[in-house]
Amino acid sequence: MEKHETRAFFAARAATWDDTFPDDGPAFAAAIAHLGLRPGQVALDAGCGTGRAMPLLREHTGRVVGVDLTPEMASKARERGPALIGDASELPFADATIGGILAAGLIGHLGDARVTLLEFARVARPEARLALFHPVGRAVLAARRGRELSPDDIRAEHRITPLLRATGWEPVHFHDDDDHYLAVARRAA
Repeated sequence: MEKHETRAFFAARAATWDDTFPDDGPAFAAAIAHLGLRPGQVALDAGCGTGRAMPLLREHTGRVVGVDLTPEMASKARERGPALIGDASELPFADATIGGILAAGLIGHLGDARVTLLEFARVARPEARLALFHPVGRAVLAARRGRELSPDDIRAEHRITPLLRATGWEPVHFHDDDDHYLAVARRAA
């Protein structure tokens, strides 16, 4: 999906997005626990949408910022904390300043995931963790969209693992079942 298509898709849904999947808070909390955030670190909610994960991130670190490509989503997120309108592949942060990154539902919307993962590695502190998350697994998501599960899906373990390694991340956890999708990686030193 092109950036303008992504913006249009999410802009039309920003006002009611949180009502669409109201019961996925526990799955978000479990994914965030994998980040191993410590008080004082800055957590990044990349592709933050309405910012529903921001309070959960704040519980672990106290400091969180969201970034979303869609102005309407970032505006809703600001009700929960600082959120910037921006592209995850061009983050406005200095090198090695972010203590953990949550990218919920983001990876499938990227034109070039490699560029964004490299950018995440640039801003991440050594040993920081990245959680690529979705509150349902790939098979459930494909079924919702009326598609077959594809081995070409960027989120498939055989695709995401080498991509993470090639972009400065060491995979540490992978889960893809109906209940959620989660690929966690640690920033290589």
